[in-house]
Amino acid sequence: MTDVSTYHLPRGTSADGPYDLLVTPESAGWGHSGLRILTLGPGQAHTLFTGEFEFLVLPLSGRCTVAVDGQTFELDGRRCVFASVTDFAYLPRESEALIGSAAGGRFALPSARTERGSLPARYGPKEDVPVELRGAGNCSRQVNNYCLPGTFEAEQLLVCEVLTPGGNWSSYPPHKHDQARPGTESELEEIYYFQIAGENGFAYQRVYGTQDRPIDVLAEVRSGDTVLIPHGWHGPSIAAPGYDLYYLNVMAGPGQDRAWLICDDPAHGWVRGTWDSQSVDPRLPFGGEEAGR
Repeated sequence: MTDVSTYHLPRGTSADGPYDLLVTPESAGWGHSGLRILTLGPGQAHTLFTGEFEFLVLPLSGRCTVAVDGQTFELDGRRCVFASVTDFAYLPRESEALIGSAAGGRFALPSARTERGSLPARYGPKEDVPVELRGAGNCSRQVNNYCLPGTFEAEQLLVCEVLTPGGNWSSYPPHKHDQARPGTESELEEIYYFQIAGENGFAYQRVYGTQDRPIDVLAEVRSGDTVLIPHGWHGPSIAAPGYDLYYLNVMAGPGQDRAWLICDDPAHGWVRGTWDSQSVDPRLPFGGEEAGR
């Protein structure tokens, strides 16, 4: 059995300085993906030096301004992760950004190590974020595609949000992306950061390995928890009945083509074929008309 504490980071256990969560490639024991969660009080600001990483500034709640490379981006934000998609900002390698919030809020800072720095700082309006409904029946979920191939250009970074109604299963069937197989699978480290609706809300996250690369995690997660996935099959992410589930996915890897190619566990991939005869959960999309653009 894998030591679950290696990969399941309960809220507060990886806090550092101004960050509620600080995951770096060094702390995770891998090479590329990172995530910070920053809380700002009213009128507070934080300076971020990107160094050898590219970042997004992605509001979880509240609004902020991002001043970088002579530009200032106004991020309209949102009330909470279940209310709507959000504006975001892209920060390139070797830049300095000042993140400030007049009313305060919480902000995700996903990152990826990159040797390239060819892209400028940019603003991503919420109106341009593709919202996708995946699966059907009790495997229905919503995916907000912020920074994926074909939706927003980056060097190595991939970022999306998944929202799952209470009682449903996400990241299912289990899948993996831990080896480079052109046209079939890409090598990506992944971070899951969770928020759950309701004071006592909880969910479960499963990660298990192959014969050659074992890993064995079954974690009960609550708001603010994080699960690291260095390799192996991951899924399901199970939302307990009565508690809607949100998680932020951050991915990066060594491949220079920035592909997101997954391989289903062959023992469970057949489940996809059952969705054709089922309807999408009517509780989706979250956020009403705004999320359902």
